[in-house]
Amino acid sequence: MLEWLVALCIVILVVLIWPGSKYFGTEGQSDALLQGLGISHQATKDKTGRCASERGGSDGAHTAYAGADEKARTVALICKPSALANYLLKHCRTFSNYSPCVGWTWRASALLQSVYEACWPYDSPVQFVRDNLQLSDDGLVSLDWAVPSYQKRRRTSSHSTSPVLLIIPNSFGKITRNVLKLCETALSHGYLPAVFNRRSHNGTPLTTLKLQQFGDPADLREAVRYIRHRQPAGRLYAVSESTGSGLLLSYLGECGSSSYVTAAVCLSPVFRCQSWFENGLWWPLQWALVLYQKICLSRYKTVLGETIQTDALFSSCSLRGLEEALFCPTGQVDSASAAPAGTSCNTSGTWDGYWERNEPLRDVDEVAIPVLSVCARDDPVRGDAQSTVPLELFETNPHFFLLLTDRGSHCGFSTQSEESATGAFSAAGSAAAPNSEMESRRTKWSHRALLEFFRATTDFFAAEERAKQLAARRRGLGGGAGGRVFRHRSVSTCKRVPACSHNIHAIYNWQRSYTR
Repeated sequence: MLEWLVALCIVILVVLIWPGSKYFGTEGQSDALLQGLGISHQATKDKTGRCASERGGSDGAHTAYAGADEKARTVALICKPSALANYLLKHCRTFSNYSPCVGWTWRASALLQSVYEACWPYDSPVQFVRDNLQLSDDGLVSLDWAVPSYQKRRRTSSHSTSPVLLIIPNSFGKITRNVLKLCETALSHGYLPAVFNRRSHNGTPLTTLKLQQFGDPADLREAVRYIRHRQPAGRLYAVSESTGSGLLLSYLGECGSSSYVTAAVCLSPVFRCQSWFENGLWWPLQWALVLYQKICLSRYKTVLGETIQTDALFSSCSLRGLEEALFCPTGQVDSASAAPAGTSCNTSGTWDGYWERNEPLRDVDEVAIPVLSVCARDDPVRGDAQSTVPLELFETNPHFFLLLTDRGSHCGFSTQSEESATGAFSAAGSAAAPNSEMESRRTKWSHRALLEFFRATTDFFAAEERAKQLAARRRGLGGGAGGRVFRHRSVSTCKRVPACSHNIHAIYNWQRSYTR
């Protein structure tokens, strides 16, 4: 009920204060970075060296649309030119098929779309089976495995070869429509979705006085080990939402090539998190997030009072104040009592010291897998793209790819076809099941893009592995003069050793070749 009241207040404020041109007008001028991705998908380079592509016209010419009529349909893939980048441009057709909602519709408003995705309820056709994981320090995190509501068997066999999709929600623990729809889409494509819940989030019991810091991947590392133990035959992919991307990027940076993740996607990520906490959001959004976090922590007020100043925590009016009260306690509670609980950010307890250990991009150079970030320039939560998106990271690091759209809001990315298909499906009623084309239109564009990214990267790695094995076989067969050496070899040397999908060396032996 409280979420409905908050959403209603924000909508009223938006209608009264926000200019109408922000909703329905064309915002700003088209940036030179945004170029239309088209049918040809031929990779080009601009003056900065980033990899982009140009839309192919009907006459075969390649032009970049920057006019007002085409600007709303533009999307750019910004990355360092590489073999994998060229492969993605050629095989990821969804990247170029983005047509956001424009005109006189509420979905054209970035702010309304963000509020809708965060607060509006969604009757999901999937159900969840929870696994509570006891960590090494006796803390608890949970994994919610998504299964179809019609499935009688609630548990998946450990011998299943289906890929696992690890979903990391936002850092506030709110399970949004975006997460539920992603689970539904992943199930329909053969994945095993698992939602990671931090300590005390989403009904997970708090059994220790330690809360998970913003960018501390220790709990996630143990959860990944459990997933690999439970599903050893399936590949592991990871998706994060909003501020949850900080945890995913921290994990990938600290673990490097030992992360056991084949590829990862960040939906509307917040990159420069310290600045994001310090600068704050538009006050209605920040007020709503602060209120939601206080409500979640209120049930632990008595026990948290042993290590932190709960008065400062619940009287804070900003996200920074909450984070400082939780992880950088000073004053009444001494560091000796706070240290065993694990809630202090470090020995000095300073704000800057906290972010030295929790900034998501602190170990970004150690990331060893492809990571796709899907961002919108009109994101009201992250802020201005020019100052909050590290474009230099995507231009210089071959492991990072950025899909930057002109419209899309925060984890929204609603399309015209999705809106029309939703209306048509609602009008048709529930008597008849929708066809595959209707289901495809009802799927969010960002979800189609990330699943296509996973498929393309997996196919690329398989092709690279086949090429490497073929080259090694040719070198073995061609050794010596006239092939005489081969006649004296044992037959066993020609046998192909079956590759185990969860073997860390089998997953990462493509690392050097794909960045060329």
